[in-house]
Amino acid sequence: MLQPHNFLYFGTPKVASDTLASLIESGFVPKLVVTSPDAPRGRGLILTPSETKVVALAHNIPVLTPKTLDAETIATLRSYACDYAVCVAYGKIFPEEFIAAFPRGILNVHYSLLPKYRGATPLEAALLAGDAVTGVTIQKMVRELDAGDILAQASTPVAPSETARELRPRLITLGAKLLVETLPRFERGEITPVAQDASRASRSGKLKKEDGLLDLGAPAPENWNKYRAYADTIGTYFVKDGKRIKITKASFAHGRFTIERVIPEGKRETNY
Repeated sequence: MLQPHNFLYFGTPKVASDTLASLIESGFVPKLVVTSPDAPRGRGLILTPSETKVVALAHNIPVLTPKTLDAETIATLRSYACDYAVCVAYGKIFPEEFIAAFPRGILNVHYSLLPKYRGATPLEAALLAGDAVTGVTIQKMVRELDAGDILAQASTPVAPSETARELRPRLITLGAKLLVETLPRFERGEITPVAQDASRASRSGKLKKEDGLLDLGAPAPENWNKYRAYADTIGTYFVKDGKRIKITKASFAHGRFTIERVIPEGKRETNY
């Protein structure tokens, strides 16, 4: 039976559950997993546990699902006397006193090459910008969002044809691999953190449905990059005769952005 390491794990969606599974497979079992409370899902609005909770319980790891990170929660987590914590897409802002509860800090997995694209949507930001390279950073969490010292980074090329559907799972795998490689060195005190150059920092904010609106008269590369960036989240659409038309499939070749499949408002998917 694998023995727990002296850390807590914070995470909620699939990116967090996939990373937790990789850690467990590599022998890095947290003492406790902290995730969001069960939430209503599906047409029946059935209370459903997070993907991370499911993975934790399948490996007999204790789970905590606090609604808020209040003083009572902090006291409970302090009782586990863990050296550090790992955070992957937990979904809550950590107060300063919470970060201070871990003697060696909180390690955060962020899906960009910090200080580029701090914030909630770094993958989308990289695709919107048409970046040829992106990557993953493991950083020490501080109060300012994604501004902590860098412990490790790994980069990967981005193909011009690649959308978020293909890039996201690659980055999740890359991040899990980097974390597994980094934790032993971190635990042995072999890593010298590197401060970020704040002058090079850029932001990536939360997405709104309106962000997916395309101007069909805009340059083709701009529309292609927007389609790529939002392919697996909010999607892209255009408006024709006052109706919203969602784009479900598009391509880019020889400088031309081609819409192939759409769902007109109130209708079924069709060729465009």
